[in-house]
Amino acid sequence: MNADAIFLPMLGLMTLTAVVWFHMYAVRIPAMKRARIDVQTYTTPQKVIEHLPVEASYPANNLKNLLELPVLFYGLCLYLYVTGSVDSFYVFAAWAFLMLRVLHSIVHCTRNIVIVRFYLYASGAVVLWCMLGRALFSAIAVHF
Repeated sequence: MNADAIFLPMLGLMTLTAVVWFHMYAVRIPAMKRARIDVQTYTTPQKVIEHLPVEASYPANNLKNLLELPVLFYGLCLYLYVTGSVDSFYVFAAWAFLMLRVLHSIVHCTRNIVIVRFYLYASGAVVLWCMLGRALFSAIAVHF
């Protein structure tokens, strides 16, 4: 197993974050223009919610999600690489985490079906917790 393989899902998640960021502005700026309200009105997320259609906030909310659990994912993948712990389980799990995050983002940024979004988010979290639990167990086993 080439340990560098862990970086492809990481780059994929970074790319997803960039895509959602661009999508956020592609949705939000036209919505702001249609609302014809002075841009200074949107000083807080709450003001955006008050003055724009709810759909205009879906990508922004998803972007926030992409800066929560994925931070642990990035750190864990780097830890696995540095410690020489990358194996096929971790690479497969990293790809699974990425795919679940992609599906979560598609649902969150479009139809926003909450129960589907929840299951995708929870499934990705379980994958990440399995990766973390295995790494933690391995790290503890080395010291005892």
